[in-house]
Amino acid sequence: MTRGVFFLMVFLLAACSSPTPSPPPEPSFTPTAGDHRLTLSSGGIERTYRVHAPAGYDASRPVPVVIGLHFYPGDGQGLQEMIGLDAQADKAGFLTAYPDGVNGGFNALVCCGDQDDVAFVKALVDELKTVWKADPDRIYLTGISNGGDMSFKLAVELPDTFAAIAPVSGGFIGTKPTEASYAPKSPVSVLTFIGAQDRFADQFDGGIQAWQERVGCTPSRPAPVRGSATASRTTAPCEDGSEVVVYRLPDMGHSWPGATQGQLAAPDAGVVATDLIWAFFAAHPRLRG
Repeated sequence: MTRGVFFLMVFLLAACSSPTPSPPPEPSFTPTAGDHRLTLSSGGIERTYRVHAPAGYDASRPVPVVIGLHFYPGDGQGLQEMIGLDAQADKAGFLTAYPDGVNGGFNALVCCGDQDDVAFVKALVDELKTVWKADPDRIYLTGISNGGDMSFKLAVELPDTFAAIAPVSGGFIGTKPTEASYAPKSPVSVLTFIGAQDRFADQFDGGIQAWQERVGCTPSRPAPVRGSATASRTTAPCEDGSEVVVYRLPDMGHSWPGATQGQLAAPDAGVVATDLIWAFFAAHPRLRG
């Protein structure tokens, strides 16, 4: 949804008079609490997305926002229903946004489309900041599978935008990440979840290792995760001040750990990714590069 800028013709009454400033453009709707299905123009087409604002949302105050990117083939509504992030948003008071890929996918690192989804997400971020008053220091990104890959791509190609990302069953993989210069230009903390039964697990492990090497991160030894008999966690502080945390889940495949519904749900994975993601985001505001 692109809001046009309207110009008022100002006629000077005297040579020394000052021009009258144009009024700011009015949004096409008033942002309120609840669920909204919206559009914006990007790449010459109308793109769709959903926003959930918690009860008590106040459009005059800066608010954190988490953008969720769906799997392929899928859409934002499917991700929204599967991961249960809106319940966290209602408790903690942040916005969620779920953009839709074209033909069910995003043009990420290895697939799935040919749209300029980097430009689309940038336009969405601008919309969230302008209309919804998203706090520029607390803009976060998560996603699964195709959406997880896209999270890494956006962290690199939209520097100084995201405070942290949380890819689930997605990775820093494909041709671009093999280039040593393809790395984040500003600090972005990362929380990621890798299932050992995922057929892409080795690629995801290799990708997060490459990310850590390029950012200068030093991983800890794997530590057990409270409440899980098999899951492990590594933490890596990085030279730019960011942090990389990796959960490895031996019994999980290509799924969202802890989700109880949806085609990629893994209710018995040993951890609840949605809870861990918001806790991580809340602890990681944007760092200035």
